Amino acid sequence: MTDVWRLYEEAAEDFDRGRRSFVGEDAYLGEIVSRIRAERPHILDLGCGTGHPIARYFIERGYDVTGVDAAPSMIAICRRRFPEMTWLVRDMRRLSLGRRFDAIVAWDSFFHLLRDEQRAMFSVFRELIAPGGCLLFTSGPTESEAIGDLYGRALYHASLSTEEYRRLLAANGYVVLVHRPEDPKCGGHTVWLAQCDAALDRSAETPD
Repeated sequence: MTDVWRLYEEAAEDFDRGRRSFVGEDAYLGEIVSRIRAERPHILDLGCGTGHPIARYFIERGYDVTGVDAAPSMIAICRRRFPEMTWLVRDMRRLSLGRRFDAIVAWDSFFHLLRDEQRAMFSVFRELIAPGGCLLFTSGPTESEAIGDLYGRALYHASLSTEEYRRLLAANGYVVLVHRPEDPKCGGHTVWLAQCDAALDRSAETPD
């Protein structure tokens, strides 16, 4: 894995000031809320940053949130902001928590992993998801590597192909509900929403 977390560690305060509002992802978070049937859902936020706005969205709705980030400064901010929740400094690639979650969100975090690391993450997702749970993540629109910018720091991104993501999801028991490449209502993000339940009607999938 690249040392992306070190860049976020250095930029934690800038990131926190700049990442307070939604860019359209709340519509997808609402899709998760509409599908969860647990009495008190537990959400796993992978690459949670400083807790705004995604963790906050679920906390405000009475959900339990476990946030994971490899940058200690990000987690420190989360602990100050939402002390009643669980915040862990961990590497998502080797995550083992001894429980399953009603939803896993890896928004603008999973795509910082190298492509082989992304492939390996699907078995991690499988171990962490509860039956019927939802997985939400962002990727690139095509198989690629790219360098972005994080407050003047070169920031690595990678993506598998659409076809490979579909194969990996299916092989790990997920049904794709939404795949929306470069969603113009969501800041150009390419979004995946899948549900872990082999009994789901595959005809419910939203076409590309």
